[in-house]
Amino acid sequence: MKLSVASAMIDAALAEATRLKVTVCITVVDAAAWPVAFARMDGAPLGVIDVSGKKAKTAVLFQMDTAAFAKIAHPDGVAYSLENTNGGLTSFGGGVLLKAADGAVAGAVGVSGATSAEDIDIARAAARVLSA
Repeated sequence: MKLSVASAMIDAALAEATRLKVTVCITVVDAAAWPVAFARMDGAPLGVIDVSGKKAKTAVLFQMDTAAFAKIAHPDGVAYSLENTNGGLTSFGGGVLLKAADGAVAGAVGVSGATSAEDIDIARAAARVLSA
């Protein structure tokens, strides 16, 4: 994941968050779950800094969006408490897996600070940078 691509993703996510009139944190990680870019909008709660990073980390480590991860990690799911592994994960929407044109995992983007649905929309806006 190049910094220039991650920065463009941050810009796209910020634009979508602004359009939705919400304040969020955005984290972009590479395929090994290491941070590449981060932004915290003015007024975003401090607690969502960590959550945005964990959403991105969860998506890349399990190679699925966190909304899908939530379906297996909830109390009645097949992997309940899985979010307690790997130094802490997140089992709700807002983490989106990023894939390159050849289908290889390129990283993930995590967004936190709004509703889960809004976080997902913002993360997907960032992910669209890869297909542009």
